[in-house]
Amino acid sequence: MSIYEKSTNLLLTEYINANLKPGQVLDRDQIVAWFKSNYPKIKTGTVTCHIIKFTTNHKTRIHYNAGPPNDILFQLPDKRLRLYNPETDPVPIYESNIGAIEAVDDGKEKDECAESSEFAYESHLRDYLKNNLHVIEAGLKLYRDEEDSTIIGVEFEAGGKRIDILAVDKDNNYVIIELKVSRGYEKVIGQILRYRAWVRKNLAGEQGIRGIIIAKVITDDLKLAASETKDIELFEYDLKMDLRRIV
Repeated sequence: MSIYEKSTNLLLTEYINANLKPGQVLDRDQIVAWFKSNYPKIKTGTVTCHIIKFTTNHKTRIHYNAGPPNDILFQLPDKRLRLYNPETDPVPIYESNIGAIEAVDDGKEKDECAESSEFAYESHLRDYLKNNLHVIEAGLKLYRDEEDSTIIGVEFEAGGKRIDILAVDKDNNYVIIELKVSRGYEKVIGQILRYRAWVRKNLAGEQGIRGIIIAKVITDDLKLAASETKDIELFEYDLKMDLRRIV
């Protein structure tokens, strides 16, 4: 349900049509500042996600059910935006073609020790958990934008980096879930704290925020670092595989 008479989707479309012409570029912060000034009830996180939804070469848009009506923007290497040109730009990223084209680098740090054979890629672990959050905690559910339910908490944009999974618990507190396919090191605490600060500033307000780190192995250094922080839980995952002969 829209907070204002016009939806964020429509407001952003109108802003782009009025302020961005072919050959011009626009900084994302300019869009965010305009919304803060003119539509302060719309959260910055919501605006950011709508910008991604409109950006044809931002791979995170696949989680927002982006389609042709939203093929409006193209992100340059310096993160500025211009209008999408279907005649010269790569085809827009949709879920059906994400593996076939090159997407922009959106700042997600790679795990330096991703050598687990159970989950070859962090995305496999993420995609399993986003559909099975109950295995972490009863009542945990995936975050969905209050206005646009197609915007969900998977690879959630948070100030130039991405939260693996953003969830909400049974008490309506935000839960930041950071995944590591192999070992979880103490530097992950810094990531969680940064994400928590961003969510508080741009989404949560006075709502509670806590963090969960899930890794194949939680190192002693991470356990030590986590012991000095509040509201950060540590989990180790294990994968069981059963073979069933059919021939």
